Amino acid sequence: MKPLTQMPRAQVTTVFTDIDDTLTTEGKLSATAYDALEALQHAGLRVIPVTGRPAGWCDQIARLWPVDGIIGENGALYMWHDHASNKLRTRHLLDEARRADNRARLIEVREQILREVPGCAVASDQFCRQYDLAIDFCEDVAPLARDEIDRIVKIMENAGMTAKISSIHVNGWFGDYDKLSMARLMMQERYGVDLSDDDEINRCVFAGDSPNDAPMFAYFPLSVGVANVMEFADRLTHAPHFITAQPCGAGFAELTQHLLARQ
Repeated sequence: MKPLTQMPRAQVTTVFTDIDDTLTTEGKLSATAYDALEALQHAGLRVIPVTGRPAGWCDQIARLWPVDGIIGENGALYMWHDHASNKLRTRHLLDEARRADNRARLIEVREQILREVPGCAVASDQFCRQYDLAIDFCEDVAPLARDEIDRIVKIMENAGMTAKISSIHVNGWFGDYDKLSMARLMMQERYGVDLSDDDEINRCVFAGDSPNDAPMFAYFPLSVGVANVMEFADRLTHAPHFITAQPCGAGFAELTQHLLARQ
């Protein structure tokens, strides 16, 4: 990972960003981070959070934050506020029947995890999820040891699920989608942008901090880890190409200042 100051000059059009511990700091969205989002939009850049957080959160963020849309539940859906009709729009990856079937299957996995991994809990935002199971290992519970987190991942994988570790949860779902696959779909459908094109890839920046961001880190040449990504350095299958000096929301603000100085 190179220092952010070594990021090459580029005409960036889109900024993708994780939320937890990338925009937020100790669970809070600071004025500094929010101002950074707004500054990017005012400069004409497309801003799209890409998060493991649930559909219910995405509804609120798409409506109220200075963003152009949001990808939620680790790539299961995207939302945007259609200003022309003043309506919230949602693009689901799966139809309602398939989602309902998967939710029933998640219950069995949830119960096994709660039995076999003492100290973990179902994430407090599970009630507004449509696709995945989120197991809290440090947000509202005492932090679990690494082997306990790995046990949660193993149970999910043994059940045929995809499992990803964020900075606060283990998220598991049925299907082979991820943050990157939905980012590519959203850009094609909403903006007519083909992210298999090298020129288009080089106009995008992604900021993140944890193992579930690895597909985005690997795909985008201008991928950036906020400084706290180093906490997961040995768990990253792909590391970001650049890293900020500051952690969390301050690191995202640092990235914003760097981008706007070069636009």
